[in-house]
Formats: sequence, C-alpha cells, structure tokens
Amino acid sequence: MSSHQNSFTVLKDSISNPTLEATITHHEQDTAFQALLLKAYRMMCLARNMAEKYEANRPICKYVHSTSSGHEAIQIAAGLLLKPWDYVSPYYRDDSMMLAMGFSPYTLMLQLLAKGEDPFSAGRSYYCHPSSREAGKPVIPHQSSATGMQVIPTTGMAQGIQYLESVGLMDTPESPVVLCSLGDGSVTEGEVSEALQFAVLKGLPVIYLVQDNEWGISVSSAEARAMDAFEYAAGFKGLERIRVDGSDFEASYHAMESAMLYVRTERKPVLVHATTPLLGHHTSGVRKEWYRTTDDLSKHQMRDPLPRLKQLLEPGMALKIEQEAKQRIDAEFEAACNSPEPDITTVADHVFAPTPIAEEVGERIPVNGSKVVMVDAALHAIEEIMHAYPEAILFGQDVGRRLGGVFREAATLAEKFGDHRVYNTAIQEAYIIGSTVGLSAVGVKPIVEVQFADYIYPGFNQLVSEISKSCYLTAGKFPIQTLIRVPIGAYGGGGPYHSGSVESTLLSIKGIKIVYPSNAADLKGLMKAAFLDPNPVVMLEHKGLYWSKVPGTLEAMTIEPAADYILPLGKGRVVQEGDGMCIITYGMGVYWAKAAAAAYPGKVEIIDLRTLYPLDEELIFATVRKHGKCLVLTEEQLNNSFAESLAGRISLECFRALDAPVMTMGAMDLPAVPLNMALEKEMLPNAEKVGAKIGELLRY
Repeated sequence: MSSHQNSFTVLKDSISNPTLEATITHHEQDTAFQALLLKAYRMMCLARNMAEKYEANRPICKYVHSTSSGHEAIQIAAGLLLKPWDYVSPYYRDDSMMLAMGFSPYTLMLQLLAKGEDPFSAGRSYYCHPSSREAGKPVIPHQSSATGMQVIPTTGMAQGIQYLESVGLMDTPESPVVLCSLGDGSVTEGEVSEALQFAVLKGLPVIYLVQDNEWGISVSSAEARAMDAFEYAAGFKGLERIRVDGSDFEASYHAMESAMLYVRTERKPVLVHATTPLLGHHTSGVRKEWYRTTDDLSKHQMRDPLPRLKQLLEPGMALKIEQEAKQRIDAEFEAACNSPEPDITTVADHVFAPTPIAEEVGERIPVNGSKVVMVDAALHAIEEIMHAYPEAILFGQDVGRRLGGVFREAATLAEKFGDHRVYNTAIQEAYIIGSTVGLSAVGVKPIVEVQFADYIYPGFNQLVSEISKSCYLTAGKFPIQTLIRVPIGAYGGGGPYHSGSVESTLLSIKGIKIVYPSNAADLKGLMKAAFLDPNPVVMLEHKGLYWSKVPGTLEAMTIEPAADYILPLGKGRVVQEGDGMCIITYGMGVYWAKAAAAAYPGKVEIIDLRTLYPLDEELIFATVRKHGKCLVLTEEQLNNSFAESLAGRISLECFRALDAPVMTMGAMDLPAVPLNMALEKEMLPNAEKVGAKIGELLRY
C-alpha cells in the first residue's frame, strides 16, 4: 500500500459519519496530484524559512509573533482549497494558510514588522492577524488574538450567509463556506460552546479547524482538558467530525477536501480535529525551552511535516524548491525591513467609518400625527427599517413570534417578516453581540437585543475585543454595522438584576457609539440613524419611559415622526430654556430636572444629551458659559461615573465662565439597585433631591 493510500484509509477511519465519508475524493498518484504536492512543498519551505529568518533576526523582529512550524501541512491543505468567495478566520500562527491563499511572504512580513504599508492593519496589529477584502482571495474579517473569541464572529458569518442565501441575496459561483481556525487550547472557552451550539441548531455552513499541538502556552493538554476537540464535538448533535494527522499533507488535504465538499453541498457544520507537532516557540516571547522537556521536543520533531512531504518528491526537485524558497525569503525580508514606518499622523485614523447621517431630515411632527409611547416608536422604527432593507434581521432573547420581547418592543415583527428574519436565541449574550461581527462582514445588517442592561456583561468580551477594535485594526476595511438595543434603568421594584445603569462601563470602551433617548420622537429618529451608521451603536432605552407609566413622564409620549425622519447622533437638545443655571442630563434625568425646575420658574435651562458618544460638547459648553452654573444629572451611581467625567471636562473648558463649582448628582454608590421600592427610591435621584441641588446652585 502506498503512503497515499494509507493516508486515505486512516482518514476514513477517523470520520464520524458515513455521509461525510462518502464525500471524500480519493486522488491517485497522477500528474495533477504530484503538481499539488510540489506546490504544497514550495509553500511549506517558504513558511519554514520565514520562521527561521525571524528567529535569526530577533532584534529586528521585535514584536511578539507566532509561526506555523509543525502546522504547515494542515494549514496549506486548507488554504489551497479555499475559494475567493469563501470566508475565513485564520488564527495567530496560520501564516502557512495565508501563503496557501495567495498572500506573499512580503505582505505577511509587513505586518510582522508593523510597517506603514501593512495592508491588513497599517501597522496596528500583530503578525498573522490579517483582514482582507482583496479581490481573488477569500474574505478575512478582523478578529482578536484568536483564543476562542473568534469562533462566535466566524459563526456569525455562516449565519449571515445562510440568511442571504435564503432570501436570494447571495450571488457567488458556488455556495461559500466559512472556515474558522483555532488552537486546541481555546476550545475550552465557553464562547466556543455558544458558537457550536448555534451552528448545529441552525445548521450553518461552517468548518471549525482545530489544530491540536497538545500545548496552550505552558499548559499541557493533560492539564487543561478531559477530552480533545474531536471527542468534545460529539456532544453537539448535528456537528460532523473528522480526525486527521495534521502533519501529513495528503491526509490533511483529503480531510479538508471532504469537509469543504460536505459543507458546500449539505450546508451543515463540520469540525476537523488535526493533530500537529509544535516545532517552534509558542510565541517569540515565550520560548519553548522555558517549559518543554528535551523528550517532548524530540517527540514533536519526529512528526515534522516537511521531511514527510519531501519523501514523496523527486530529490532534485525538492532541493531546487528549498533553494528558491530561501532566496525568496531573504530578498522579501530585506525589502520588508526597508519599507517605511507608519506615518504617525495617521494614529487616530479609522476609529469610526464615516456615517452618512449628518443632518436632521424628515418630518418630526407630521400633520395629523398621533402620539405614541416610546416602545411603540421603537417598534415602528424597526418595522420601517425591515421593510426598506431586506438585509436587516432582528434576534435576541424572547423577541420572536410568541412574545415579541419582554416589553413587547418586537410585537408582531415575526408575523410580518417571518421567523428567518425575527427570531429567538438562547441565553447567549456573547453570541448575540459577537455574531454581529460576522453578520456585518458578509453584508447583513443586524439589530440585536440584550434583555436587560444588567445582562450585557457576558457580551463584553465580544464588544471590547472584537466589535470596538475592528474598524481601527483593519484600517477601515471592516467597520461593524450593528445596532444593539438594551433596556436600562430602574423603576417600580425591578430589583438588582433588572434595574442597573451601565452607560459609564460602556463609555469606557473606545470604538462604539452610545445613544440614550428620552422620548418617542428622539427614539425613532435616533434608531434610524443608528441603523444607518456603519459603526457599532448601543441604544440604551429606559424601560421606565417605555410606557410613560412613571409619574411625571407623560411627555416621553410624542407625536410619532414620519417614516423619513432621521436624527443624527451627537446632537443634544434644549428641553427648556432658562436664565440662572443649566442641568445637563439624559434619560429619566430629563423628567426629574423638569419637575424640579418647576419650583424655579425661568431659572433653569435643561439640556437633553440624547447621545452620550459622540457627545454634543459644543452645545454643552456654550450653555454652561451662558449661565456659569451647571448640574450634571444621572441615574447612575455617581462615583467614577460618566457624569463626574463630564463635569471634569466642563470645569476644564469653561473654567473662566463658572460662577460655582460644576455639581453632579446621581444614585447612591451601592453595588446594586435594591428590590424594595422604598429602598430603591432612597437610592435614586428624584425631583425633590434635584430641586434641593438647584436651590444650592442658584444661591451660590
């Protein structure tokens, strides 16, 4: 039996399902396959020479990096089989896969050295953290350092492709696949489980390629897990599995060919578990000799894929390839070293993509319009969006057909647009938020809901690591268009897990926008602008204002704007004019301020911020300078809050115009909002407390 036939037989024995086994194409040792082996060896030699070049030039290759040494066979097999209409998320040691997809060593080296001409990130991100929309190659969206978090965004790409195919919006020569590459050490991440669960539940066209080298930095597989990824995947009903020797190129090629054919035709997920040696360091900063024994290193060296593939080639041809690879790497490394550094004046570029919404447009108060509560204004805004944009979808916990949201904020939408566009998810805040990265990358426009602000924290990893950084770290190629709706705030005994305010925590994240409307007209106009913004927007919607049931909040009900009404982000509003002092506030604070100001007629000007980032600083500073006295009012616990930060900025910018210290008011600094309504009232600001602060400021 030839080595080629042996690889094929072993592979069949490692397939979990006969249907998947039937898709394997058995190549004979013909001319075409020999040419493939030569191509693979050429790339393998390039990758190995790159790794050796980096190691020999450590002072130059000063930024932390990993290489694919030992992983080349499975990576090259995967990369060669990907099509230009596919989508892929490589992980941080996948430089061999990048070569196989058609990227040059020089291109990869530009990122290694953080050069200005780095096409992936313009010098902003690590080696082998690619992002690409280059024609003729698979699409590669941004991902973080790929220790499990990338699995959710990548699964989101498959989710988006499935939707676009279902509504006839996908136009490719053949059905695309999504490839998610990850190391075995990351499979134990909880977010990986969320992604696998969603993939099998929905039957998504995604391949999870797990490269298992038995190490997670210095943590061995025996220390970290009770089972390997192949065994773990058995628990996800509907997830087909392949186990393969990832150091054997032939077996790896058959495995990936099988997986891709299965996903292209069956449109269901597959996990490929590829065992590989780790021949290099974990990273350039964590040296293999620090934690690995001589016996372990020798064991891994015996499975080096380079000599295994070389045995199948004519010796003279192999030697020629090796010499050419070394010469090429030498030349391209020298060229990369001589490439210019980034222009430091570009350091603040690409935090956000330009938004098309700069001015207020449309009818805010239509003739013969009728009043609506805030929750209905939001519902109508989304309905109008979904009519106008077939690529728009809505999902989250309980927003589907049966309930339409716990506040009825999505009522009737599933009936009108179908379960493929409006649907429930499991309790998976990380998936709900993180999947929008992949959805946005393939052209879907997601609107998602987190049921209560207190529950947003499981999604913070995705919001911080993936969503907020994508536009910046891809030099503007992959802004994330996502609208995340979050009911927020306290009233009526909601208790410690349904009443929290999270705006300061959100505002500490750079690269996202935060909206906080206080009435129906603003909510509808801002919802439209947030949807049309190519950047991530979190819309905080005070549940105490949804129905105007809280005493003093009837003015949150407004005439409903027309369907064409759009209110740009970053524009505050003068709620009430006055001459004496000003209150800068938002959300429920607007109504506390108005009620309190009634005791001081003509004395208090009230500004509703409407958007917390971007912030209308021009309006704020002009108003403070006009009055000389200012109160910043929030519902949040005050200490170290957005309100205190804003007060500091006001003091700095308006110091010469101030007649009193900039004062702040917020909730008591307690860990949570207590359930008992008397305790809740004691914790929160109210009109009476605000009135006392107004009097203090006016007397100052």
